[in-house]
Amino acid sequence: MAPFCAAQEAAVRTCTYTVKVKTSCASPARTSDAVSVAFGDAYRNEAYGARLPSAPGGRAFERCGTDTFRVSGVCGYGVGYLYLRRAGRDGWAPEWVQVTEPGPGAGEKPATFYFGAPLPDGVWYGHNRCPKAKAKAAAAARTNTTSAAASPLG
Repeated sequence: MAPFCAAQEAAVRTCTYTVKVKTSCASPARTSDAVSVAFGDAYRNEAYGARLPSAPGGRAFERCGTDTFRVSGVCGYGVGYLYLRRAGRDGWAPEWVQVTEPGPGAGEKPATFYFGAPLPDGVWYGHNRCPKAKAKAAAAARTNTTSAAASPLG
């Protein structure tokens, strides 16, 4: 690896974000579904929670409940996209997900993403408000090629 690249990697800062998840009142009373989250900014700074931890006693994601998690990732410039992945048979449905960035003044305006319906099983599903990524994805669709910006983890 070139020294320049090593210096760049060493400069990457890690932040811990607060993620609140409101489970829909139309969701099953409890779920054993595995829920993962990926979010980030237009510059590909991303945080990823492989499987959001269950609360003690396995009571996370109960119908009408709100759960709070801490997810670490690269520090970014706002939260422009958020994707969830559900794996399981229960058909868990989020109402909304809210991400608060760390730092002074950052929590004053958390990014909120609304869902309100059961997530499809085994696929990343969510919202992308990043204008840069949207333009790349649209261009890729027009030229029938793929774009890394079109994938939450790519």
